[in-house]
Amino acid sequence: MTKEKFQRKYRIESNRNPNWDYSSPAKYFITICTASREHYFGEIVNFKMKLSEIGNIAYYEWLKTPELRPDMNIVLDEFCIMPNHFHAIIGWGGDQCRGRLQSASTTLKTKNTNKFGPQSKNLGAIIRGFKSSIKKYATINSINFAWQPNYHDHIIRNEEEFKRIKRYIQNNPKNWNKDELY
Repeated sequence: MTKEKFQRKYRIESNRNPNWDYSSPAKYFITICTASREHYFGEIVNFKMKLSEIGNIAYYEWLKTPELRPDMNIVLDEFCIMPNHFHAIIGWGGDQCRGRLQSASTTLKTKNTNKFGPQSKNLGAIIRGFKSSIKKYATINSINFAWQPNYHDHIIRNEEEFKRIKRYIQNNPKNWNKDELY
């Protein structure tokens, strides 16, 4: 694979699904990592996460997400802040989100070309807002902190997958010593 250049700089290829509209109602499993997987958010003590100052900011900023975007009907489900990453299940669209969960795998099989334009009411905009609020707090308060570029997402396709991912997030602190992001 050759790397593309934009304005004489190498660009990071998107890991988003090109056949999915990330503004459509659905549930997503997201993972956001810190730069170089540094343990900025705290530490695991007795299989429980003990949050640092910046870890607490991440916790409260995530909880504010639905109130910052009331028109999207955002639903926060299970989430977990780990020493060097953040996992969450997020959905939006109210009742439409539940129906979309059952039909996501069918929709993904069809060519639903993503239209790039103003990125304001979609998953990327939510993640950008979350990441920037924490980075801004760290900068204002002279706290050493940085995010890894981008984030990972997974479109949750059905109820079985949803339950499996939810258990994974709940058990993340207990499985910290086996975590590949460790």
